[in-house]
Amino acid sequence: MAKIITKVPIGIRNIGVYYPDTIITSSEIAERSGIPEDVIRDKFGIESKRKAAPEDTVSEMCVKAARACIRDIIEPEEVDLLIYHGSEYRDYYVYNCSAQIQHKLGAVNAKSFELHNLCSSGPLALQLAKSLMLVHPEIKNALLVVGTRESDLIDYQNERARFMFNFADGAAACLLQRNYECNEVLETEMITDGSFATDVAVYAVGNVSYPQNLRIEQDFGRYETEKARGSKVSYYGLDVLDPVSMKDRLDAVSLTNFVKVIRGAAEKSGYSPGEIKFLAPIFMKSSILDYILKQFDMTPEQSFILKNFGHVQSADAYISLYEGLKLGRIQDGDLAIMLGAGTGYSWVATAVKWGSN
Repeated sequence: MAKIITKVPIGIRNIGVYYPDTIITSSEIAERSGIPEDVIRDKFGIESKRKAAPEDTVSEMCVKAARACIRDIIEPEEVDLLIYHGSEYRDYYVYNCSAQIQHKLGAVNAKSFELHNLCSSGPLALQLAKSLMLVHPEIKNALLVVGTRESDLIDYQNERARFMFNFADGAAACLLQRNYECNEVLETEMITDGSFATDVAVYAVGNVSYPQNLRIEQDFGRYETEKARGSKVSYYGLDVLDPVSMKDRLDAVSLTNFVKVIRGAAEKSGYSPGEIKFLAPIFMKSSILDYILKQFDMTPEQSFILKNFGHVQSADAYISLYEGLKLGRIQDGDLAIMLGAGTGYSWVATAVKWGSN
């Protein structure tokens, strides 16, 4: 099959990461949640994850990852475009986090904005930045940054939120360069199923709840029932309306959609699915990852599972690629697929031709 060659290559120059120091083990999650540790490890797929310190705000972690990414390559002033595509839960509610990161980093010449598509934003941001760089030749260096501490929003006593107990903290950054003839960003495939749009949310925040003047509590892990307001719940953590219904509906389509977007990204890029050599996935337990890999005749050594990192929002694919490279699992000329998915629900995959063209 003929390969599609972009006239102006947009390549990944470097990836930077920031991992908080504090580690929460599966044993600690079991103790907090009352769920047996073997279930946390085997069914949830978590051995350990990172927890940010109070001073590690989302913007601060993004700046640390960004500095690690561009160090010894470019100066902050040489960043032309900065896109924040991390957690919607960041330093403050309703404010411009990308601008704050731009200011803290010293990227004074960078245009900046935010992209939000929950945990699927990583592969999507690569395609968006590439497209902008192709249209605007003055953009030579684009910096993508993602940070999260959504674990703040998880109450381990809330059984409805069990599938989010893997949420972890951290940050990553990716530097794209125009005319960089290595690690070329190729094409993207995406599927969105909006029937899941309101299954997961912080329901007490937003214009639906605001008129009720619900009281914000300092402890995100607790909630109160206001009988005078018709028993409406003031719960300022992430919640799930109907976990059983969501799981049943998601189980019916999720694996199929993961396979579809992986195949689609490869084929749009001019490759057959059998040519994929590495999969950089979102956090998932090993049994799901193994199933997906088998659909492409791949082995676990052709991927990286985030069992000791947790789910770091849309940073997952960057971390998987970063750690896979450290382990020597990606070779020059390999076709890699960066995979994301986010509640709402979206599945996204972007192909990258690693190494020199």
